[in-house]
Amino acid sequence: MRRWWAAVAAGAVTVLALGGCSAPAGVDRDLTDEWPAFAAPVGFVPEADVCHPTVADVGYLSGYQPVDCATAHRVETLHVGTLTGPDAGRSAPPRAGSAGIRTAHAECARQVTRAVGADWRSGRLQLSVVFPSALAWSGGARWYRCDVAEVNGLDEGNVTSRTGSLRGALKPGSPLALACFNPKLSKDEVQAMRPVACTTRHHAEFVGIYQAPDISYAEFQRTSLRAHKACRGLIAKYAEVPNDGNMQYRAGTIIYHPFEQQWRDGDRGVQCFLWVSERTLTRSVRGAGGKALPIT
Repeated sequence: MRRWWAAVAAGAVTVLALGGCSAPAGVDRDLTDEWPAFAAPVGFVPEADVCHPTVADVGYLSGYQPVDCATAHRVETLHVGTLTGPDAGRSAPPRAGSAGIRTAHAECARQVTRAVGADWRSGRLQLSVVFPSALAWSGGARWYRCDVAEVNGLDEGNVTSRTGSLRGALKPGSPLALACFNPKLSKDEVQAMRPVACTTRHHAEFVGIYQAPDISYAEFQRTSLRAHKACRGLIAKYAEVPNDGNMQYRAGTIIYHPFEQQWRDGDRGVQCFLWVSERTLTRSVRGAGGKALPIT
């Protein structure tokens, strides 16, 4: 009805103009000069510091149903960013492994690490970058969500239901922080890492994150000894022992690295663990020096 009414009104104005009739008092025949301009349309942008009952791969508006983080949920949005420059000029949301998703992942990693209090990979956390749908992207949406979830463990990527925000979740003493483990071995290969209290008998301990260089996943696999060497350096710093040629005789190394798709999306964080096979530890080796990690 509104379009039909506008057409009739426009036709009536035209007839008056062609007929040479004068305008009524107070009317100047200019239909636009005193009308306020319409505001530019504002597209939907999700909020940060809200939680969600389910994990999302795509940020569909129809599926956006945030809940209070004090109630049961599976995911929390800790940051919302905006793609700019060439990454925003594409005709569709960034694909896996693209420059756009690497840009967003890097910013999400920075913001989430700041929010949780330590490198997010040093705890039982999963980081996901969520982009708007293709339809929303075509309408101008350029946001991305940095979603974080708690997972069951190193070897189990299952997202668990939780209550409470993850902000500050990896501060010292956090139950989500990686600590001590007993590796499950099969023919000298690690099959799983079973978490245990550091005051109980164990053979491995998390010492930090090695940020691998920006190389291909295939090259990383070919040169994995470089990661083990870097992890030995982290062990030395963690235990406060010299990082010299004797480090390989103090402790072995176990590494957990991103899967290939995670690597392509920009995650270069390698989780480093010290490993002693011939002795049993009953305390953390953090700052314990050579007595905790003697040369053997």
